[in-house]
Amino acid sequence: MKTGTKLAFTALALIAFSSSTFAQATATATATATIVTPISIAEVVNMNFGNVAVQTATGGTVVLTPAGTRTATGGCTLPAVFGTVTAASFTVTGQGTYTYAITLPATATTLTNGANTMTATTFTSTPSATGALTAGTQTLNVGATLNVAAAQAAGLYVSGTPFSVTVNYN
Repeated sequence: MKTGTKLAFTALALIAFSSSTFAQATATATATATIVTPISIAEVVNMNFGNVAVQTATGGTVVLTPAGTRTATGGCTLPAVFGTVTAASFTVTGQGTYTYAITLPATATTLTNGANTMTATTFTSTPSATGALTAGTQTLNVGATLNVAAAQAAGLYVSGTPFSVTVNYN
C-alpha cells in the first residue's frame, strides 16, 4: 500500500506540474514609429494696407481681406493712388496631405509713426481655422482691420513688433 500511495502521489505531482507548464503561453509584438516632416511656416509677403485718407472729425477702419482687397468705413477713404496693397502671405510646408490648425493673433498689433499709433485687429485668413497641405505645401493669406483715429497724423506707420501666425498639425 505504501508503494501504491507513493505512486499515486508521484503521479498526482507530475500531473499537477505538467498542467501548470501547459497553462502559460507567450506571444511577441513589434514596435514601430513614423517620423513625419515637421510643419513649418515662412513669410512670403508682408501686410500692407496701402494709402488711406481720413477726415479730421471722424475716424474709421480699413478692412483688408486675405484676398488683398480692402474696404473703408467711417471717415476713412481709399485714394485713387492706392499705393501697395497686400495681404500677408505665408507658405506652410509639412507632411504630404496632412491638415493643420491656424492660430491668428488674438490681440491688436500696434503700428507706429513716431508718437502716433494705429492698431490692426480682427485678423482673418484663407484658409481659415484649418488648412490642408497638398503635396506638402499650401499658401496661407492673412488680412486684418486697420483702426484709424480721427485726424490721424500723416506718415508711414509700421508695426514695431511683427504679428505671429502659428500652424500645428491636427
